[in-house]
Amino acid sequence: MPKGHWLVKQEPTAYSFERLVRDGRTMWDGVRNHQARNNLAAMAKGDRVLFYHSVKDQAVVGICEVVREAYPDPTAKEDGWVVVDLAPVAKLARAVTLAEIKADAALADIPLVRQSRLSVMPLGKAAFDRVVALGKR
Repeated sequence: MPKGHWLVKQEPTAYSFERLVRDGRTMWDGVRNHQARNNLAAMAKGDRVLFYHSVKDQAVVGICEVVREAYPDPTAKEDGWVVVDLAPVAKLARAVTLAEIKADAALADIPLVRQSRLSVMPLGKAAFDRVVALGKR
């Protein structure tokens, strides 16, 4: 049973949800923002994560799960940076765009709207469930 709910952002040209599905699992590396790093460190095995395509698509496209908790980022030159491993759970039936999220009063205060540059962010269960419900329509 998931303990926490999160959203991660990635440009689909760098690493897409479709590639995660093909790979079956990935190490979420390269995070160099302290707040995003702290969010990675707080993730627990079994937590659910929304996968957001940033820049071009600007939409939540899938759900993944934390399958390995934080460990040192092997791509970092300095200590203190961490990664988690994610595995795909499901592709949303349809992408939920940033415009839809911003227009939904129930999602007005989520970090995706308030801190648009943050690449790893926590979500409350209600917000997570709302985005998933929008993706089922």
